[in-house]
Amino acid sequence: MNPEKVVFGFFIVLSLTLNFGFFVGELDNPTHHHVFELFAVIVVNLIATVLKFGDRSQMGAVLLATSLVADLQLLTAAIVWAVAEHVTGTGLTPVVMASIVSLAGGAMLANVVSVVLLIIETVMLRR
Repeated sequence: MNPEKVVFGFFIVLSLTLNFGFFVGELDNPTHHHVFELFAVIVVNLIATVLKFGDRSQMGAVLLATSLVADLQLLTAAIVWAVAEHVTGTGLTPVVMASIVSLAGGAMLANVVSVVLLIIETVMLRR
């Protein structure tokens, strides 16, 4: 067993599961989505992105692309949250929360693609 592959797989799957945990709940209800959970998703996803930089294969490039898409959407969700809370002063209205959760949902879809690609790559390995 390769410890590097274990850590790599761990962070990819953890990124997806944390993202799913944030996404689940009523789309527009702020009490169903916690800011620290979004923060955890962003941190773990950034770690997973950094771990994907070393792979020079075509599969590695696609894995990195999916991770960058997820990072972009999660960071955009965090910016929308911060602007709603601190700049506009409107707070988390149902419309704003729906936008944040929708962005996190797009990131979750990118993470699903990443996990599926990881599974395909694992299945295709020959001993």
